[in-house]
Amino acid sequence: MQTSYNDIPVPSDGQAIEYANGKYTVPDHPIIPFIEGDGTGRDIWKASQRVFDAAVEKAYGGKRSVKWFEVLAGEKSYRKTQNWLPDDTVKATVDFRVSIKGPLTTPVGGGIRSLNVALRQLMDLYQCVRPVKYYSGVPSPVKSPEKLDVVIFRENTEDIYAGIEFREGTPEAAKFIAFVNDEMLKGTKKKVRLDSGVGVKPISITGSKRLVRAAIQYAIDHQRKTVTLVHKGNIQKFTEGAFREWGYEVATQEFRAHTVTERESWILGNLEQNPKLTPEENAALVEPGIEFASKEFGESIVQEVRDVVASIGATHGNGQWKNKILVNDRIADSIFQQIIIRPSDYSVLATTNLNGDYISDAAAAQVGGLGIAPGANIGDGYAVFEATHGTAPKYADKDVINPGSVMLSGVMMFDFLGWSEAARLIESSMEKTIQQKFVTYDFERQMQGATKAKTSEFASRMIENMG
Repeated sequence: MQTSYNDIPVPSDGQAIEYANGKYTVPDHPIIPFIEGDGTGRDIWKASQRVFDAAVEKAYGGKRSVKWFEVLAGEKSYRKTQNWLPDDTVKATVDFRVSIKGPLTTPVGGGIRSLNVALRQLMDLYQCVRPVKYYSGVPSPVKSPEKLDVVIFRENTEDIYAGIEFREGTPEAAKFIAFVNDEMLKGTKKKVRLDSGVGVKPISITGSKRLVRAAIQYAIDHQRKTVTLVHKGNIQKFTEGAFREWGYEVATQEFRAHTVTERESWILGNLEQNPKLTPEENAALVEPGIEFASKEFGESIVQEVRDVVASIGATHGNGQWKNKILVNDRIADSIFQQIIIRPSDYSVLATTNLNGDYISDAAAAQVGGLGIAPGANIGDGYAVFEATHGTAPKYADKDVINPGSVMLSGVMMFDFLGWSEAARLIESSMEKTIQQKFVTYDFERQMQGATKAKTSEFASRMIENMG
């Protein structure tokens, strides 16, 4: 453990969080690195840190405190070190295990394409966790925003974010295209156009299974009723479709006592309604129109029915499956509609990287937008909590931006540390402040009779509302 990082001394009155055998040991005065962020991040972090410290003091009366430790990244880092993401910053986030950050810019003109993606890949933070729920008083474009309460687990290290792509017209692109056309597509009518930019979309068993494993474990730990695998497997069968299949394998092989798949629930439910159903009759209910399919397909569905009854009939039959976590899957484009018209049907979503990026932002729009959307990047032994929005540089240093995203990411962080009392104080005081219609401009313009507050004023009112 170093005594300083980027020439900034480590707080001498704190201790590092430790991790062993899958568990964190959190001291009463943990050292937590923070990156204030670029642009509006400066205003947001100042307000958020005040709220965090007030909540911890109120909850624990001085027995606990956070020893904040600034580490450098983004524009501030570049000005000081000519490096967007110094090695010392990554080392500090690894050494102290849990950290929090504001929004970071994406450097222009080459180098690291995204500092956020770089941190996730360097630390193997394979879970992007985005809870989306409604806080009373928040303006929303939908009629019943309170019905949406989902936690999105987005795979965070592969898919197109692996960054394996080649610019059109370069020798690398030409070589790649020639290999695909002349070797992999030889003898077919498929061809990649020679004037294409090309990229690789890796989806692995390892990446998929560990993500789904984390999502199901979360559902067990937090009494969530469903886990939905979100994919585009109807088109991309060997990447997105494989994610779906591997997800079901995790559910049925590793969490058998806790889960039932949607198809299994149909088979068992059919038998409850009519215990005299034959496997053939049950198969016809599971797959309407089965009589028009091939003989082989029909026989496979009948065998599926027999296998389900034989393997879990005793443990999940007679209504027992209704107390299990339902694991189902939905096509990626369909889920956008589903969370609007049937939001209460969904609780935990497990998604590939790109799909998770889209759906988490779309879901957040229903409950107030990215201004109050929290997020966490979690690996085995490491966690970085972060604002989910951009830097909005034109509003930088104007003390006007909604600090909710970082504040609620702090709520996630305190829950992660086991400091739930502080987390609830922040959450409840934010909701009370919004109900009082004392809000930043993004909400004020949507709320009749609201008072427009500065970022710092919103934080001060939150602290007052902690009692």
